[in-house]
Amino acid sequence: MSKHMAPAPLSPAAQDFTLKQLQGDCARMVPHWAAPQASVVSPVPPSRIHGIVVPPASARMLDAMSEYGD
Repeated sequence: MSKHMAPAPLSPAAQDFTLKQLQGDCARMVPHWAAPQASVVSPVPPSRIHGIVVPPASARMLDAMSEYGD
């Protein structure tokens, strides 16, 4: 049997958590959560973008929007 088992459903009385209890639970779990390493994303030069097809209806819609079409 696996040591990682789903917890039993909580009774209605046990579901009445306070915010402080929830914060405490989260604080105890912090060491188990690994944040991904920040990566540097470089913009792609327009010369490398090819094969993009915009349907005519979408192009007309964007053209009609003042912040894009003007």
